[in-house]
Amino acid sequence: METLLSSARIEDFRKNGYLLLKGFVPDDACDDMLAVAREHVQQAVAPLEYEAEVGYAGAPSSLDAPGGRTARRLRAAWQRDDRFRAWASDPRLVAALHQLFEEPVCITLSHHNCVMTKHPTFGTATGWHRDIRYWSFPRNELISVWLALGPENAGNGGLKFIPGSHLLQLQPEQMDELDFLRPEVPANQALFEQGISVPLEKGDVVLFHSGLFHAAGKNNSEQIKSSVVFAYHGRSNPPVPGTRSASSEDILLD
Repeated sequence: METLLSSARIEDFRKNGYLLLKGFVPDDACDDMLAVAREHVQQAVAPLEYEAEVGYAGAPSSLDAPGGRTARRLRAAWQRDDRFRAWASDPRLVAALHQLFEEPVCITLSHHNCVMTKHPTFGTATGWHRDIRYWSFPRNELISVWLALGPENAGNGGLKFIPGSHLLQLQPEQMDELDFLRPEVPANQALFEQGISVPLEKGDVVLFHSGLFHAAGKNNSEQIKSSVVFAYHGRSNPPVPGTRSASSEDILLD
């Protein structure tokens, strides 16, 4: 197994809950994936999710409302095109994940497995949340892998993280019914002040822990922001049978 991450970088991930891999994917591979994504958005190639179906604050009220059929994500990226599948199983990525999990790596097709598309005007903001909120695994030890197909920053709805928040023990009253951090709670306001933006360029990859709180604002630019997102877990941490997490294929990658 190739060693890509130094012990210091692994320790950074353990402490902060995320790890940035700059320029990890070549421009031509990103351009190929972006071309597929744009074509599939334009042609509304199923399965996809629309802004009206997300239910976030400020989203269109229905599919027939203005902006209601704005694509939020192209689902089933692994099954959608060979280029997404090649990236998701890239040997260098798998090697890095193996180091972090300290065991063989599996990809779950039940969660993420998508191209996120955040559009100007109708692309809604996402509040502070953690991915494990709707995932069912014995241990909260999954890693989301986010590939930027173009620039991502605070201006176009790029990712924000609260470093180290995957290690926190929270009280039930800090979360709302959808497991987002409630903004009116003083303890949460202190957490929000610790949030940082993580600007990305095309080909940058960020790995983040399933318990790490993250958020993203609206896209205030004039261009659609596109990102490829997959989720992984160690072989000894399979999805709980009978749950949504076990509803799609789980694939051992090494």
